[in-house]
Amino acid sequence: MAQLIFTPIPTGEAQAYWSGGTDAHGMQPERRISDGSGIPCRHCLRAVGAGEPYLILAYRPFPEPQPYAEVGPIFLHAEPCKTYDDREHLPTVFANGESRIIYGTGKVVAPEEIVPYAETLLSDPKVAYLHVRSSQNNCFSFRLDRNTVGAAD
Repeated sequence: MAQLIFTPIPTGEAQAYWSGGTDAHGMQPERRISDGSGIPCRHCLRAVGAGEPYLILAYRPFPEPQPYAEVGPIFLHAEPCKTYDDREHLPTVFANGESRIIYGTGKVVAPEEIVPYAETLLSDPKVAYLHVRSSQNNCFSFRLDRNTVGAAD
């Protein structure tokens, strides 16, 4: 059993944006057409294909506002997509050679270092979960949680 769970943005939040809801700044998401490069959807954790519509919106990946609840831009397919369900493996769209920032550490790591470094951080009982962000633009990518299914008590 994997020690980590890769968690996309919740389907309910994605549905709110698809239904015309406003983003973390109270604005309507911007609608664009993908050129096929560098547009990872934060719900299905796959790339938005060339010619497909997508949304750009301000996202706060925390449950409520507080001083450390950063807001940043994310991409989302403009039309409903299936949530990422291979929760035990790094989504391939994020394993393409671009390094990522693990939220709260300021450390940039190569894709092959994401899992071992995350496991190190999550071994600290004070760390509840991690946010993985783009090293290029600091955009929220996905959340990492401990996999407690089947864990010994």
